[in-house]
Amino acid sequence: MSLGMISFLALCVFFIQVPQGQTGCAEVESMTEAVAGESFLLGCISCKRREEVPGSAIVDWHFKPAGTEEFIHIFQYEYPFPTTRHENYEGRLEWQGTIGTKDVQIGAIFIHNVTYNDTGTYLCTFHRTLYLLLDEEHVIINKEVELTVVEKANPELTAVISEIMMYVLIVVLQLWMIGVLIYCYRKIYAENEAREARKAARSQNKFIDSKDPCDGVYLE
Repeated sequence: MSLGMISFLALCVFFIQVPQGQTGCAEVESMTEAVAGESFLLGCISCKRREEVPGSAIVDWHFKPAGTEEFIHIFQYEYPFPTTRHENYEGRLEWQGTIGTKDVQIGAIFIHNVTYNDTGTYLCTFHRTLYLLLDEEHVIINKEVELTVVEKANPELTAVISEIMMYVLIVVLQLWMIGVLIYCYRKIYAENEAREARKAARSQNKFIDSKDPCDGVYLE
């Protein structure tokens, strides 16, 4: 197989394996059921609508226990420092959001050693500042998560179906990838065959043109 064919096949594999829009942001909802004694990820994503505009964000988490009316401030992330704001959560909260930049879009946190007292409403707040050319724009985004703590995980039917569909999709994509590679190989092989045929034809024409027109002519 020629170097050009190998390079083309590698390029095909690259475009198949690399997802389009890899650096995009998708606002996925948080899970809402935690298991007592384990860790739980409180998800919170707020995608910036104007990617070309630089910005920064401070993320606050508040908690309202079940059966109460007031929120308490439990956590804050202001680049680059995460800070636990309530003694009940000291040593139990871990920042899992955007790191390395002030332009925060993922504000997730881990709750370790979940207890039944963690049941309630969690409020995630983004205080975002957009640095426009002539001025600054301040935006506040709130997202709530209703958390229930259970003794044992209960897999939902939708979650099971989603997992099955994920594996089916993986198999389909692998088969599609193999089909594309076969198509690429056949196309390149056909092009190489056509190229070799054209080269042979050109060589034959040059050989005919180079023959002496007087060959085989005898004078008496």
